[in-house]
Amino acid sequence: MQKNIRARYAGEASSCSNLSCGNNLDILQIAEGEDILDLGCGRGADTLEAARRTGSDGIAVGLDLTEAMVEKATHNAGEAGVANAYFICGDIESLPFDDETFDAVISNCVINHARDKRKVYSEIYRVLQPGGRFVVSDAVTKQPLPDDVKNDPEAWAQCFGGAVTETEYLDSIRSAGFDRLEIKKRREYVKNTYDFISLTIQAFKIQF
Repeated sequence: MQKNIRARYAGEASSCSNLSCGNNLDILQIAEGEDILDLGCGRGADTLEAARRTGSDGIAVGLDLTEAMVEKATHNAGEAGVANAYFICGDIESLPFDDETFDAVISNCVINHARDKRKVYSEIYRVLQPGGRFVVSDAVTKQPLPDDVKNDPEAWAQCFGGAVTETEYLDSIRSAGFDRLEIKKRREYVKNTYDFISLTIQAFKIQF
């Protein structure tokens, strides 16, 4: 599956298409000096804006699966003169960061690509500081997709085949230990004849 996903986004790196399904930064309400992680950063637009909002005392790190996207995002940061934004390649199911590194995590229409969404949210929980939060936009389905779609690598690459039901998706978040889960935005639509839902979700890591 990852081969097809990499191929798709390597091609998207040089395009101008909008890869997002939500506007998460306004909901996140970044404070100056916070450290922010953007999962599936693409060409880096949200990461750069997060870096601007957190200011020189904070950082924004964009992680993407594809080298081409990371190279493009790094170039864009240089062109924009944003010195506190950094970009690396990595897998959202195994984040290359220490525990409790970030104050907040954002992600936009990316986690549906992951085979193990529970693992992704466990990793997000791990790298967040106590009391930290995430805002994620993603696509889910009203009903389970048929096996022929779920087993189609190209469907996974197109933000389609990897989508799970809303119940499954929210259970993945809760199972990781998150608290105060809230759906901030919800939009229903049809994709390839199937009923889909775009959700923007916020939740917090428990602060002991």
